Amino acid sequence: MPHVSLKNTITFAISVRDRHASADWYRDMLGFELAHHIDEAGWSEMRTNVDGVTLGLGEQAEPSPGNCVPVYEVGDIATARGALEAAGVAFDGPTETIEGMVSTATFYDPDRNAMMLAQDLTSG
Repeated sequence: MPHVSLKNTITFAISVRDRHASADWYRDMLGFELAHHIDEAGWSEMRTNVDGVTLGLGEQAEPSPGNCVPVYEVGDIATARGALEAAGVAFDGPTETIEGMVSTATFYDPDRNAMMLAQDLTSG
């Protein structure tokens, strides 16, 4: 039995220099649709043609190609993080929260591949 119960969504997060230009590129080249730009967080999301799969564009001055980070949605990030930590999973710093938007926590698999848990805080 798994330690965490995941929802039926996954976001693949990548770093880009200009999320607005990248959003246009993904729209024009792959047919993705803009879900939203969150300018104060330097973040944009694109709906892919696969149900439940989103592409997240994180703006960085010096992006690191090949650094795709899967982001798994959970209903309660504190409970999910606690269960993984109790099982020996390493996390990178504290859970980060943008009030009214999202809470995220980065963790690693045994080979140090980064992944994230995310809890949507937009629906009250």
